[in-house]
Amino acid sequence: MRKNRSTALAAASFLLLAGLSIATAPSAYAGTPGSTHADDRNSDFNGDGYEDVLVGAPGATVSGKKGAGLVTVQYGSSRGIGTTGAALFSQSTAGIAGAAETGDGFGRAVATGDLDGDGYDDAIVGIPGEDIGTVADAGGIVILWGAEAGLTGAAGDWLEAQEPTAGEQFGAGLAAAHFTNDTPGDLLAVLDRDELQLFGYDAAAAGSLERRSSARLSARAAERDILPKSLTTGDYDDNGFADLVVSGVTAGDEPGHGWSSYLSGHADGLTYERDVRGGPVAASGDIDNDGYDDLVTGEPNSPDDGGETTTGGVVGVRYGGESGPADEVQWWTQDSASVPGIAERGDGWGTDLSVADTNGDGYADVAIGAAGEDIGTVADAGAVWILRGAAAGLTATGASSWDQDSADVPGVPEKGDKWGGQVRLTDPNKDGRFGLLASAPGENAGDGFVWVLSAGAGGVTASGSWTYGADTLGAPSLGAAFGAAIDE
Repeated sequence: MRKNRSTALAAASFLLLAGLSIATAPSAYAGTPGSTHADDRNSDFNGDGYEDVLVGAPGATVSGKKGAGLVTVQYGSSRGIGTTGAALFSQSTAGIAGAAETGDGFGRAVATGDLDGDGYDDAIVGIPGEDIGTVADAGGIVILWGAEAGLTGAAGDWLEAQEPTAGEQFGAGLAAAHFTNDTPGDLLAVLDRDELQLFGYDAAAAGSLERRSSARLSARAAERDILPKSLTTGDYDDNGFADLVVSGVTAGDEPGHGWSSYLSGHADGLTYERDVRGGPVAASGDIDNDGYDDLVTGEPNSPDDGGETTTGGVVGVRYGGESGPADEVQWWTQDSASVPGIAERGDGWGTDLSVADTNGDGYADVAIGAAGEDIGTVADAGAVWILRGAAAGLTATGASSWDQDSADVPGVPEKGDKWGGQVRLTDPNKDGRFGLLASAPGENAGDGFVWVLSAGAGGVTASGSWTYGADTLGAPSLGAAFGAAIDE
């Protein structure tokens, strides 16, 4: 198997020296939500100015191999996204390294960014179940380079750990952004079981990435252990460089509490700043339109001090400022005033998050998935909420929620659908209003589907909504878990 071109570690450029206390792989629900400011969301693979949509189907059977996985790409246009002209990629695609193997999970994590600085965003696909030789579940990553004609498998890059180990799951968490001035393009942040690594484009060897730095995420003395679940980015201090947040839950004596580690971006590197309460899901955007991105965290299985889950999930908002995300946090649940619904154990409110402006008023809104929400007597059917941004911050005034039993939403609630397992606010027709993609990875006994709800002057609406699955795009659908990952 082709390997990445690797050079000596440049630890001086990555100032995570105090270390994060993080030590295992991400959860099944958490993808890699988050972006820098909403006008630079890193999702335009063909450079035409329209956002494209990258969806993972990690359970798909490819070349007869169950769970080998695939990803689909739908290109945006003045009409938005559709089901024609979509591209499919897997390890059976010509030019992509490796081969489709049972349980690889190609597409379990996805991200995008312009890694080589050529003006075309690139697709990054995590394969945490990849075996490297005889080393099981060591993990790997495929880079699909963007171009005027869109993505192709040709000349795709391959990344793996320097010394692959069993169960490492390299590529389980991904994010790309302009963290530093180290390269003309975005740097790629990669999470595995116990290490965070940065990769940058190698201009001397076109089409390849080199390892720039790495940091063991071992526990700090007298500090909490955080088990990582996701990576997200945002310019919380508005200094022109993206910041990185590693979000997870605590281990040890008080397990299961959401915590995140904040690293600030600067011209010469990333610097560890502090840990903040909230996680293991996170997303970013400018909710109060003050020029600073805000950090939104989701804790879908929020425990009390005794470790027993007593709430239906909690979402936290920390507003950005000169020092990054604020120490003060604004907590939201389904029992918050004017939020539709009632908090119930197992709802999973905060399963996934997305932040963007749905009605064009300049304030980013927050989409919240609750994959465990019961609809009537139907367990874990799932639902999605949108809370609105405003000058004073996030508000429940005008909040909306939908599920498969809502008017104009196709389908019917079924046990285990997990509708809202992934949510993404996207603007593929470039009208300044971000519509909603909501996936149900459990739909049709695990085939998975994605719903499209458009946005107008009033924000997201179910009117005219439609749905599609892997088979709609010409991909194998049986057990595909289509929509288990959607790039933010």
